Amino acid sequence: MVMNTHKDQMLSAEVIWHDLECGSYSADLPLWHELADVAAGPVLDVGAGTGRVTLHLGRAQADRRVTALDLDPVLLSALRERAASLDVETVCADARSFTLPRDDFALCLVPMQTVQLLSDAAERAAFLCLARAHMRPGGLLACAIVTELEPFDLAAGFTGPSPETARVGDALYTSQATSVRVLPQHIAIERMRRIIAFDSGKSSERHPAGEAAGERNVVELARISASELECEGSKAGFHPESAVAIEPTDEHVGSTVVMLRA
Repeated sequence: MVMNTHKDQMLSAEVIWHDLECGSYSADLPLWHELADVAAGPVLDVGAGTGRVTLHLGRAQADRRVTALDLDPVLLSALRERAASLDVETVCADARSFTLPRDDFALCLVPMQTVQLLSDAAERAAFLCLARAHMRPGGLLACAIVTELEPFDLAAGFTGPSPETARVGDALYTSQATSVRVLPQHIAIERMRRIIAFDSGKSSERHPAGEAAGERNVVELARISASELECEGSKAGFHPESAVAIEPTDEHVGSTVVMLRA
């Protein structure tokens, strides 16, 4: 991925890392597009980040109203700028405690294992109940989860994925997954982030003041099966439908999309 415009140079590091590590994934976009077309109503994108899914849906159909919900105001600020000409609303809120003015969403999407960032059944129950309260009868909640990840650790000699890179102005941002640990209650995915600054044809690694050579980033995903999430959805008032598989790509693992009808 290469970003090298003046506007990109003004992005915060937080936005750049999010775009780099999440923005290039597109295997799920046809499914979200299809579901939005069938729903034919307002869409809620939970964990929208900088707008990977929101912008795709908004551009595909100009009159489709998309509400993008995320806990991070910095990411949402970037999304608002990118969606300036689209019918997109951004809401900075926690998925476990949000309140929106409308309760007639036809479709609620939770892409890229966002629901697994909720740490346990109680947190998921809080989200599921709120999602149900904001949806019209017959609306669809679609949650992508990952259930199978192959553990590895570069420090133990395993071969991992290639680094993801983005050129932004005079700096090269690199992010590499260094380990995946599958634990009883969660999956821990560790990355190493680095910034390489370029000056007069020479490169030197640039480190933020007080930090070591590289920034370690760890994401923990709660372990949950499709059947467990369907059971939790039933308790919140949803009716499970057949799950849909998103096939893996060369760069990304596959996922299962749990379908819950309001």
